[in-house]
Amino acid sequence: MESRTNKIHIFALYFDIVLYCKMLKIGVLGAGHLGKIHLNCIKHIERYDLVGFFDPAEETAQQVEEELNVKRFDSVDALIDAVDVVDIVTPTIRHFECASKALRKHKHVFIEKPIVATPEEANALKKLADEAGVKVQVGHVERFNPAFIAAEPFIGEPLFIEAHRLALFNPRGTDVPVVLDLMVHDLDILLTIVKSPVSHISASGVSIVSPTPDITNVRIEFENGAVANLTASRLSMKNMRKTRIFQQGAYITVDFLDKKAEIFRIHDEVDESNPLSTTITLADGSEKQITFEMPEIHPINAIQTELESFYDAIVHNTTPAVTIDDGINVLKLAYRILDSVNESISKVKK
Repeated sequence: MESRTNKIHIFALYFDIVLYCKMLKIGVLGAGHLGKIHLNCIKHIERYDLVGFFDPAEETAQQVEEELNVKRFDSVDALIDAVDVVDIVTPTIRHFECASKALRKHKHVFIEKPIVATPEEANALKKLADEAGVKVQVGHVERFNPAFIAAEPFIGEPLFIEAHRLALFNPRGTDVPVVLDLMVHDLDILLTIVKSPVSHISASGVSIVSPTPDITNVRIEFENGAVANLTASRLSMKNMRKTRIFQQGAYITVDFLDKKAEIFRIHDEVDESNPLSTTITLADGSEKQITFEMPEIHPINAIQTELESFYDAIVHNTTPAVTIDDGINVLKLAYRILDSVNESISKVKK
């Protein structure tokens, strides 16, 4: 009996190894700034066979082909037909067109954030994905930021969240509001850590150099009482991507830019032997201890890691780390914020 059990275990292990070593043919749609990063990352993932890329811009495509020594396809359809997995890194306005073509041909799809341009496209894409029966993952890369990974185990039930995502001006991305360009990162993190429906939104924004708001602030209230205050700007004098999380007995900061996390916790019992602690006396005379720690950060390439996780989801038939529903929920929340911003702007103009 024991011998038979060992044989079963060995066979299962062998099956897992064979399955894990399966190569998946992948192609990239879009070879701009982010597309080139994806191409470079995929070249370092041995489990993917990088078949090639497509970009409609002749000069860009020729440069990338020569620089990265990757095959260039002459159309979206030609690339889709040649692969198992389609990595979509085009401008957002073309996400739905490219993803729908891939899904109709039953290809697995990795699609950069925001998932598509409108909630209507998102609903249509969801239907296509369900019918295709393939895997879809959305590129909300901050889920894979090593600082967030280190801090996440300490996050319980947040009561107040404050996030600032500020960037120096860059013409890339100004074709969409800053909510869809930058704030979507923090919206995804927010919906990941707060497990409650949104009850109320109040937002304001200002258009300075582009036709849509370049700076937006929003207050989001949840049914469980949690509140979030998010600010995004693409006209800052410095770059900042920091989130502060307050919950019962703890304060957590995550610096997505500098890859740091800090954890402050309050304890009822005072331990004088802890050098990284402070004791405070409350008005009623009781004492509490505040401890500080910086969890270890394990450096990783977040984009490469998310693409590797998508491989695992396909091969092992598991749920992708960032599902199509996650991407749709973020997009719909973003549009609720945009509606609130437009409402506040119209009131000012009256």
